[in-house]
Amino acid sequence: MLIVGLGNPGTNYVDTKHNFGFWVLDLIIDKCSLKWKSGYGDYVYVKYNNHIFAKPTTFMNNSGLAIKQLCKNHNQDEILVVYDDIDLNLGALRFKSSGSAGGHKGIESIIYQLKSDQFHRLKIGIALEDINMKPSEKYVLAPFPKKYHQEVEYMITHATDSIDFYLNNTMEKTMNKYNVRLKEKNNND
Repeated sequence: MLIVGLGNPGTNYVDTKHNFGFWVLDLIIDKCSLKWKSGYGDYVYVKYNNHIFAKPTTFMNNSGLAIKQLCKNHNQDEILVVYDDIDLNLGALRFKSSGSAGGHKGIESIIYQLKSDQFHRLKIGIALEDINMKPSEKYVLAPFPKKYHQEVEYMITHATDSIDFYLNNTMEKTMNKYNVRLKEKNNND
């Protein structure tokens, strides 16, 4: 299984909302006390427990180039892509088994390069109701306001837990467990 977190490389983007996929994979790798290593293409990766965790070193809009290289170099056809979604509120995440890009340029690039939309996704909400999100290109390339940092940290941890569950269960079980709003889930616990 190939698990890829999307984001933009470089210090200018490290704290931006568009890097949620990077944050999640960084936490997974840190928890395992592993280190990223350069790949045979535009990505860094780690092999762990028969899985490959990777981050493209291309910019978001060219993520498909790196994922195509990863699939070829590591003979992978099972993929989970972890990324931010401006159509979901912060505090929500959604697993999907396939589908359109939904306006996300990184996913568009992956679909174009793989010539398929048949790959799994973990979408992590970044929308904030009290902030103007227009234009979206500017919104995703800005950091979260400080008052949201605790919720962001929780979502990074929650997403890593959901990936662990996903790797040990079916997509259907994973969607049933995690495709709910956190507020709804907390009320039902």
